[in-house]
Amino acid sequence: MHSDAADFQLNSHLSTLASIHKIYHTLNRLNLTEDVSQDTHSTACCSRAMPPRKKRRPTAGDELYVKKSRHDGVYRKQETSRVKSDDVFSTKRCLEWFYEYAGCDDVVGPEGMEKFCEDIGVEPENVVMLVLAWKLDAQSMGYFTLQEWLKGMSDLQCDSTEKLRNSLDYLRSVLNEATNFKLIYRYAFDFAREKDQRSLDLNTARCMLGLLLGKTWPLFPVFNHFLEQSKYKVINKDQWCNVLEFSRTISLDLSNYDEDGAWPVLLDEFVEWYKERQMS
Repeated sequence: MHSDAADFQLNSHLSTLASIHKIYHTLNRLNLTEDVSQDTHSTACCSRAMPPRKKRRPTAGDELYVKKSRHDGVYRKQETSRVKSDDVFSTKRCLEWFYEYAGCDDVVGPEGMEKFCEDIGVEPENVVMLVLAWKLDAQSMGYFTLQEWLKGMSDLQCDSTEKLRNSLDYLRSVLNEATNFKLIYRYAFDFAREKDQRSLDLNTARCMLGLLLGKTWPLFPVFNHFLEQSKYKVINKDQWCNVLEFSRTISLDLSNYDEDGAWPVLLDEFVEWYKERQMS
């Protein structure tokens, strides 16, 4: 009996363990089934919400747009390249420009100079032409040699009529700087005189003085009249340079003029003549 009771208890215990194992296995299977169901449901929802994308075939309009974009890109590159090329100084272009006025010669003479002035819109007697000649270091009035042209225009970075026109305001502004003005004033004497003469003939001197001092020296009209009625036929370089110094340092009433100073006789005579006119 004791053995039978033990067997019963053992069987009962095994049965219980089997039941527990069965229940655990069942729950585990149920959990697995639920997870799979959820994943399947989620995938199905996504599939319904976002259908697979189909590759769109390009239309004729798309192809035309692409071709036009490529064409515009190439055109912009070419245009940018051309603009940059035009901005850079070209010796070849400068030479071609020179020979428009020089013809078959290596110098621009009076006829070519007249056409040149007409093209840039400046009168030959305009002071800006004197400044340009100074920039080119031209040696003779009314002439530009090939060497002068190339060196001067290269310094100005001008190789066409348009570029020089755009530089005219700069050339005029050069006169506003006192040191540059003095250099140009001194240059004008040698530029305008005959190369076999040491002095400047009076008529040319008066024209050049009018060009340089006519608008800035209030006494110029009176001084010009003095020269016109004077005995002088030429102006030497010392007299020329002292006229500029006189115009800058002597007051309009001449009260600070020192007759015992180192002024040339020409200016002593002008002061005396002017005071006599004032008294009369």
